[in-house]
Amino acid sequence: MNLDFAKSDGLITAVIQDHVTGRVLMVGYMNQEAFQKTVDTGFATFYSRSRRTLWLKGESSGHRLVVKEIATDCDLDAVLVKVEALGPGVCHEGYQSCFFRRLDAGEWKVAEERTYDPQSVYGGQT
Repeated sequence: MNLDFAKSDGLITAVIQDHVTGRVLMVGYMNQEAFQKTVDTGFATFYSRSRRTLWLKGESSGHRLVVKEIATDCDLDAVLVKVEALGPGVCHEGYQSCFFRRLDAGEWKVAEERTYDPQSVYGGQT
């Protein structure tokens, strides 16, 4: 699995896409360990740049991402992970996708309804 983790300080970009609809759900980062855990377990695992630790998507919410397919780009420094999302949403703000805002007349506007209440899932921790 010759991905280029050295190029960006040990991390690669991971674009997460719904395997049925093609919608981009989120973008995260993986170090080599997170990528290997993703491959070994079949659940998307990331590296948190702010906490400097691995995190399994859904460990708090239960909204896990089941890996269906992994592809890489031509430079081997990014992956596209097609997933089945378990739960009503991927975004910690309560939306199906982290890409719920649209640029409209120069302003970012929420363009869809929340799919779950983040307060009831995470409490005050997001």
